[in-house]
Amino acid sequence: MNAVAQIVAEPTADLLVTLERARALLDDGDLAAARLIAGVAYDQAKAAAGSAEKVKASRQLIDKARRMQADALFIETHATIRMADAVDEAQARGQVARPGRKSNISGDNIFTLDEVGLDAQHLHQARKVRNAERAEPGFVDRVISVRLSEGLEPSRASLKKAAGHAIGTKTATKDERGEDLYETPIEAMRTLLALESFSGGVLEPSVGKGAILRPLEDAGYAVMISDLVDRGIATRHGELQQVGDFLLSTGPSKLWSVGRDIVTNPPYGVANAYAAHALREHRPGKMALLLNWNFAAGFEDVDRCFVMDECPPSRIYVFTRRLPMMHRDGWDGPKASSQMNCAWFVWERNHEGSYGDGYPQMIRVDWKAYEAAEPLAPGTGGHVAPIGFKPGVDEFARETPRKSVEERVGEDLDDAIAFASGRDSLSVAELRKGLGIRNSVAEALMAAMIKRGMFHTAADYERTRPSTTLLDAESTSDALAKPMGERAC
Repeated sequence: MNAVAQIVAEPTADLLVTLERARALLDDGDLAAARLIAGVAYDQAKAAAGSAEKVKASRQLIDKARRMQADALFIETHATIRMADAVDEAQARGQVARPGRKSNISGDNIFTLDEVGLDAQHLHQARKVRNAERAEPGFVDRVISVRLSEGLEPSRASLKKAAGHAIGTKTATKDERGEDLYETPIEAMRTLLALESFSGGVLEPSVGKGAILRPLEDAGYAVMISDLVDRGIATRHGELQQVGDFLLSTGPSKLWSVGRDIVTNPPYGVANAYAAHALREHRPGKMALLLNWNFAAGFEDVDRCFVMDECPPSRIYVFTRRLPMMHRDGWDGPKASSQMNCAWFVWERNHEGSYGDGYPQMIRVDWKAYEAAEPLAPGTGGHVAPIGFKPGVDEFARETPRKSVEERVGEDLDDAIAFASGRDSLSVAELRKGLGIRNSVAEALMAAMIKRGMFHTAADYERTRPSTTLLDAESTSDALAKPMGERAC
């Protein structure tokens, strides 16, 4: 192992043990200890990842350290949330005194935040994250997963920032997002164009690099394009994009005029204001925006309420199968599957100028069904019913095929060796739980470690050391025992 690899590899085994200890404490309800130990593991993993980046270690080594940092952050966060719940319950019972003082409250079982191990600042932040988790179950895990999938650090700061946003997908900072360009997958456009027809001339005001423009043109639409950033994009007729902020753009001069139809994937950081400006100023006959499914919720933003309540969409096509990941522009790391549920929100203008007709129609679609679908003819307007599914057909098949067991073994063998190091015995169940892997992968990893001579099966062990039994001899298919005195390589 070279010096660069050692920067991350050396602390791996100790960190895995520390993380397991923290997770066990969390499961047992020892929240303060779990939070403390997970915090130590977080700092160590963060330092390891930072060191690996400085010396330009391989992507695999950096990602390994970040995964451990993510695990530590998950444990620490959930321990802190549960501590905040306990404090709130105690406060409701009048059992929490002001910092450093118990005299202001009478009675037994009185304690302060200092004794709990959670100061006022961390308590306030824990409540914010907890509220986000309650509003969107799985919020913490989703934010951390998105950070990892985009090659970004799963940091405390990113989680804190995400908890303050109405849409739980804005996990990257403004500097990290850069120009907020996430190219729309072709699967989304094939589905939309097979279900909706627009006027012959369409406006794409966030053209990016043309991911929506080209499918529109291929379907026969004339497209007017613009963007905040000048990327030199042109239509196939040679018309260059206009450059400017859509939020400052103007629509038809006459109030009763109907503007061009709009089809775009707006920057999620300004999605509320973007949709509201389009309806107020441009008054499109029809508008389709690709948005996070969570856009349908939320009540505190004035613009969100305007576009969802006062001018509601007519139809929302929610993807039952997640779209391929929309990686930010310039990302050259591994291509991960999406952690976000997306939908096409379609607004259609009524004759008197209003939008929507009562409640939006929510339509579930699977983009796989439209991979070879023909687009509707431009200029006709209207929409068609989505493709149905026969009983028994699995509408929810995976968006990407599972990796083979051999591929997973190649990726996880180092982690398995680190996890097994120093153990006198190990079972498939322990390995599966420790690494968070499928049973078939755990069995294959066990076989690989046997082949390396690190372990014997329980049956073989008993034949060679009959005086000592570490594991049930009948469990040869799912348990291994390491001979006494030997160390894992």
